[in-house]
Amino acid sequence: MDPQKELQILIGQRISEIRARNKQTQQDLEFLTGIDVAEISKYEKGKRNLTLKTMIKFAAALQIHPRELFDFDFNIEKYKTLN
Repeated sequence: MDPQKELQILIGQRISEIRARNKQTQQDLEFLTGIDVAEISKYEKGKRNLTLKTMIKFAAALQIHPRELFDFDFNIEKYKTLN
């Protein structure tokens, strides 16, 4: 798998996990971020690439530091040979 695609999926899963932990719905995130529910769903499924601006919106809405979106295992070793 492409490392960018893998990261998109893992970050999306983190958004979904944290949202569920906070007992927030996608509609709650829509209200707090201004991003519509259909787009939030795409981000959570790893189908959309997040910009820094979007990551900050999600972090603020989830009441977390942006680094928490990257709190997952990622094996960088398998990508060391990629150019």
